[in-house]
Amino acid sequence: MQYRQLGKLDWKASALGFGAMRLPTTDPQDRSTIDEPLATRMLRYAIDHGVNYVDTAYPYHNGESERFVGRVLRDGYREKVHLATKLPIWAIEKREDAERVFSEQLEKLQTDHVDFYLFHGLRRERWETIKQFNLLDWAERALADGRIRHLGFSFHDTLTVFKEIVDGYDGWDFCQIQHNYMDINTQAGTEGLHYAASKGLAVVIMEPLLGGRLVDPPDPVQAIWDSAGEVQTPVERAMRWLWDQPEVSVVLSGMSTMAQVIENVANASRYGVGNMTAADQDLIARARTKYQELCPIPCTKCEYCLPCTVDLKIPELFDILNRGVMYNRIDEARRRYDRMAPEQKAAACIACRECEAKCPQSIPISDWMVHLDEILGQGMDVDACLAEMAG
Repeated sequence: MQYRQLGKLDWKASALGFGAMRLPTTDPQDRSTIDEPLATRMLRYAIDHGVNYVDTAYPYHNGESERFVGRVLRDGYREKVHLATKLPIWAIEKREDAERVFSEQLEKLQTDHVDFYLFHGLRRERWETIKQFNLLDWAERALADGRIRHLGFSFHDTLTVFKEIVDGYDGWDFCQIQHNYMDINTQAGTEGLHYAASKGLAVVIMEPLLGGRLVDPPDPVQAIWDSAGEVQTPVERAMRWLWDQPEVSVVLSGMSTMAQVIENVANASRYGVGNMTAADQDLIARARTKYQELCPIPCTKCEYCLPCTVDLKIPELFDILNRGVMYNRIDEARRRYDRMAPEQKAAACIACRECEAKCPQSIPISDWMVHLDEILGQGMDVDACLAEMAG
């Protein structure tokens, strides 16, 4: 196992961190049914092979992840790792809620302290909640009494908001961002990674495989990997790309099988900063370009089309279809679309076309809304609908 400096802290983390969000379950329809014997073997194998950073959160596995982690870290394993969990900001309605939730987490985790504590999933409105209830002051008190050792935040919003949060408090030790070779300009992105690191923050990476979407590439992307003439899995390439960057402190992987644990542990022992050649970087860039070419709607998420006359979130709808097509995940896209309220779906479009006059990419938005609903809502053939739009 390779180890990496964790920002300005006097401690080195394993290159691979164990994310306890996608543990194996006995019932695929019930996330709370953790397959505890298998998950225990997985986590303890990782720790026995050098992983020293374990990440969980209050809502993972419907609240059962923290309980599981607390049990599996008994028998001396708690002393071998630094433990991270998160405060669910969306559940905070008054300042006292933070103390109540944190006390519950300590009990679940069977510990008297959390090594790395994060404000969970920050975006602008949650950052405002933190300021409204002065939760930074509450966290500083927990830092002072030793129940929290290091304070940070995980993030899902724009680069502008990310920088605002980084600069909004001098006491951050670390942050957690979504990053992978496809998301270099998404959310905090590569610029945010460099910005946080320049401020001395450790940067923990989540979604290195884009929620598993980079594991099973479509044929045109696989052809690019095959052209390299060396046998590497898509997982290996994605993780290697991240570990090559010195600003990356630890890469979390939400592993669901023992095979995934074994592969990731092996890769974390093999790759580090400076392991990629110019040819390797070019290969990644070619794969990224090919993925982008598979994107059917050329939406850049600039949001010039908003506000919509009937309040549709047009870029979000386009993103659901685009990702479904790009990553061979149409079924996943359809499930996501199905969970939306009727007034949020593309079928609610009234074809006023006001948005189209504002779109810098000249996208025929109203026409796309018809086909988007046909594909995601009515189950019509993807290729046929896309061919009709192209024609």
